[in-house]
Amino acid sequence: MAREIVLDTETTGFEPTAGHRLVEIACLEIDDFIPTGRSFHVYIDPCRDMPPEAQRVHGLSADFLRGKPRFEHPEVCEAFLEFVGDAPIIAHNAGFDRAFINHELGVINRQGLHESRWIDTLALARTRFPGMHNSLDSLCKRFKISLADREKHGALIDARLLAEVYLELKGGRERRLELQTTAMINAVVQASRAAYGERARPLAPRSTEDERATHASFVRDVLKNDALWGKFGL
Repeated sequence: MAREIVLDTETTGFEPTAGHRLVEIACLEIDDFIPTGRSFHVYIDPCRDMPPEAQRVHGLSADFLRGKPRFEHPEVCEAFLEFVGDAPIIAHNAGFDRAFINHELGVINRQGLHESRWIDTLALARTRFPGMHNSLDSLCKRFKISLADREKHGALIDARLLAEVYLELKGGRERRLELQTTAMINAVVQASRAAYGERARPLAPRSTEDERATHASFVRDVLKNDALWGKFGL
């Protein structure tokens, strides 16, 4: 099974080196393209103002974020790194999220998350749909993924949408059917083992010694050379 983490962030702006900060991180765990139900989500105090244009996107005000844990606090940094572990990280326009995550880690002298760990769904979408609009919203509409529950670009809801988009980009309904079929077969096998135990190999004979002797006599005296299995040395 392949463990992967779907990630989305919200920020105060576009460029961490210009003083912009993370304000929200959301992660969802998937295992072999199936969501496990485990997640990580936290709001972060950026210790600065919230530009109006950023607030219009995600709806998070400076007043709401004031007093939330800062990135360096264990419930943010340590909890995030523990949840992610060494799994690949899936993000849409991954360079943006990676830049902010690694900038925040660098500020507190922590090792950044290497570029090789990141899977960019925007790059995957551009390969599959060249020349088309490949924003998260556009991909949700293309794959008929409902946007009804989203009013703003919150990290948690966007991570959930991205997980569905990623599944579609990796094979979609065909992949889901394959996984469901495999799971059903495994469930039947496990249920059979629980009910009847492991199948003996080789199986014990169902005929008696007398029945086998009678059969051998019939083959020898009646069928003689016409017995098919005798021609194969059986």
